[in-house]
Amino acid sequence: MASAARCLDMIDVAPAFTAEDAAAMEARFAGVSTQDMLRDLLGGELKGRIAAVSSFGTESAVLLHMVAQVDQDVPVIFTNTQKMFGETLEYRDELSERLGLTDLRVFRPDPRLLAAKDANGLRWSYDPDGCCDLRKVEPLRRALLPFDAWISGRKGFQSATRAALPRFEVDDGRLKLNPLADWDRARLETYFDEHELPRHPLEANGYPSIGCKPCTSKVQPGEDPRAGRWRGWDKVECGIHVPEKPGEEPAF
Repeated sequence: MASAARCLDMIDVAPAFTAEDAAAMEARFAGVSTQDMLRDLLGGELKGRIAAVSSFGTESAVLLHMVAQVDQDVPVIFTNTQKMFGETLEYRDELSERLGLTDLRVFRPDPRLLAAKDANGLRWSYDPDGCCDLRKVEPLRRALLPFDAWISGRKGFQSATRAALPRFEVDDGRLKLNPLADWDRARLETYFDEHELPRHPLEANGYPSIGCKPCTSKVQPGEDPRAGRWRGWDKVECGIHVPEKPGEEPAF
């Protein structure tokens, strides 16, 4: 009697999530509060499969607080570009301690790539897109490898291009959550006050949006809150949210 053919080992290379999955999530959580949505997903089907990505900027405390209220063990990814304000690094540590985050993961640029492409550390001054890709996009790509989904802090009010920002989308086969997509600034301020969350130390000094030190300047009265990012360049995004075409959409 002939033996049965051996079953071949198969590697599943299909993406973890599709656009159809994102659309289904959008419909499923329509009208559901941000907190309840996070509680359902972080404690359910996405538990152990998702990370939060944070810049520890002026609005970051709200989303991080919500995540920590559900599960303090959710990994939080921070990309240290090695061009950050010292105040941002201090705020990161203060907020992480305050919220009891147990799994803060700091990723830095690959030193070999820095040596090859930005040995003098001045690429930001003549090629800001290339600098962002080298110091932020590439490290985040590595950081997200173990995860099927991630949480972004983008909000619809931040720019005209985000007016229709969905709560769920797919990015490179991963589910990307934008829990604060429909929040406005007043709602954020109320949440800060209700939960007595600490503020980024540079916010009161004229920095409503904070990125790397060389490419962030103070915002003058009447200017758009993001006017101080990459001032003088035709660039409004670091490349994380539109990796194929950096420079076309505002960063979180």
